Amino acid sequence: MKTTDKPLPSAGPDPTRPAVTKDDASRPAPEQPKKEGTTLNVFSHGVLVLWGFMVAMPLLWAVMTSFKTDREIFTSPWALPTELHFENWSRAWNQANMSDYFGNTVVVVGCSLVGTMLLGSMTAYVLARFEFPGQRFLYFLFIGGMSFPIILALVPLFYVMNNMGLLNTRHGLILSYIAYSLPFTVFFLTAFFRTLPSSVAEAAMIDGASHARTFFQVMLPMAKPGLVSVGIFNFLGQWNQYMLPTVLNTDPDKQVLSQGLVQLAVSQGYKGDWSALFAGLVMAMLPVLAAYIVFQRQVVSGLTAGALK
Repeated sequence: MKTTDKPLPSAGPDPTRPAVTKDDASRPAPEQPKKEGTTLNVFSHGVLVLWGFMVAMPLLWAVMTSFKTDREIFTSPWALPTELHFENWSRAWNQANMSDYFGNTVVVVGCSLVGTMLLGSMTAYVLARFEFPGQRFLYFLFIGGMSFPIILALVPLFYVMNNMGLLNTRHGLILSYIAYSLPFTVFFLTAFFRTLPSSVAEAAMIDGASHARTFFQVMLPMAKPGLVSVGIFNFLGQWNQYMLPTVLNTDPDKQVLSQGLVQLAVSQGYKGDWSALFAGLVMAMLPVLAAYIVFQRQVVSGLTAGALK
């Protein structure tokens, strides 16, 4: 059987492909888009690195100095300690009564933090979810409390606490801490509760849950990021509080860490035990740093939750 090879038909122009003209051939290739904001990003990152260095260096220097002797502190303040002197910490804990100050602070701040979060979350939930006469007035009243300087309230607060028999008592200091922290807590959590979906609370009410059960078992767990964020801020403010305990708590046996550090610093003019002073300072800083390191992700998520919803 004889076969003949026929030439294949030439491939014509693809109708789906646009035709290339002379103007297109002479036109230069488009340039790749340049990344915008590169200089600004480098500058902002540099500023953040510099700021982090400025914040971290005093903390690291205080920790390093707490393990030095008094002679090393004055002769070589920026050098590493030749030997770790842990007796500075034991001397500050026992002889400088830092253990008593630390225990008083844990009791006062722990109770006041629980009271602040409980009362603040309940108040914020009512202001955010219910409408009643005077709602906006109460809300702006709490906001006004944020702008009221605490120093203006010290004198009337002293006489009120004195008339109620709450001076030089732990529960009196706890109540003053709660009152001092409530405005910011209510302001923060009210905005957060408004971002939560109302359908979940309505479904719980349809299932027969009371208002209290809906709040504690449904809405409060949903507000955990906001609670953690405002709880950290309240913990930092109450742990470092100095003015309120100085005015309302003058009993040496019930003083907190901020008062104890001042007493320890004043006594250095006569004893010169600077190593114990730095050890006590680091003891006061460690709980705050530990709390922030552990809950830093929750703090960031709580601050951005309202913007993302």
